[in-house]
Amino acid sequence: AMLQQYFTTAWVPQNNGTNNFYTANLGNGIVAIGYKSQPVLVQPGQTDKLQSVLWVGPAIQDKMAAVAPHLDLTVDYGWLWFISQPLFKLLKFIHSFLGNWGFSIIVITFIVRGIMYPLTKAQYTSMAKMRMLQPKIQAMRERLGDDKQRQSQEMMALYKAEKVNPLGGCFPLIIQMPIFLALYYMLSASVELRHAPFILWIHDLSAQDPYYILPIIMGATMFFIQKMSPTTVTDPMQQKIMTFMPVIFTVFFLWFPSGLVVYYIVSNLVTIIQQQLIYRGLEKRGLHSREKKKS
Repeated sequence: AMLQQYFTTAWVPQNNGTNNFYTANLGNGIVAIGYKSQPVLVQPGQTDKLQSVLWVGPAIQDKMAAVAPHLDLTVDYGWLWFISQPLFKLLKFIHSFLGNWGFSIIVITFIVRGIMYPLTKAQYTSMAKMRMLQPKIQAMRERLGDDKQRQSQEMMALYKAEKVNPLGGCFPLIIQMPIFLALYYMLSASVELRHAPFILWIHDLSAQDPYYILPIIMGATMFFIQKMSPTTVTDPMQQKIMTFMPVIFTVFFLWFPSGLVVYYIVSNLVTIIQQQLIYRGLEKRGLHSREKKKS
């Protein structure tokens, strides 16, 4: 098969044994491709038929799967295909009801974020517990001075006594990253989204926003989440880096497919809602206060 981003040219021989494919450089920029099938013995007076299928066109998965088994797997979803494939099937199922790929992306965002809510809650809870330990950690560092070994030992003992996992806030993020990457591969490689309109100025969900409005909105939602989230970072340099993260992400997203940016905007809005719900629960447990962040 010869693959482009949204189009496939595939030669599928009949399944009558082993077929050996080959390519040959004929020179002058000409390349030949072919295959050798198993020998067929035709007796005198008898006839036989050899046939193969040639697919030339857009990589529409359902139609390719109907032509030949597993031909739809030529759609490149990257190494996370086992996540991208089910997500695309779910997205297509939603689209069968809504008829708009953009709104289908919004719905699948709510579904994905709903499934990941327990991880999000665990992340915020772990971060809240870490913030509660900061006064004790600071006092311990002042007491032990430059004795790094004692600091490390007592810090581990403190985490164990308080039943806090210092990496508890990282694990949920690590688990969510493959889903984000799988969505990126899906939205970038699925021809069904090519030239698929959404609303207003978005006429192609597989292309970047021509006016960069969606990336700016995404950056604004990310900045709002950052301002609403308490932080345990005390180093001035790290604080500056965190402050510029929304700007950096906004620049990256300028060239991302509009469909992916729509997903991330809605995901951030859902995060804001979930954040407020989680903080209310943490307040009741005495793990969070609504003090404003210092600028």
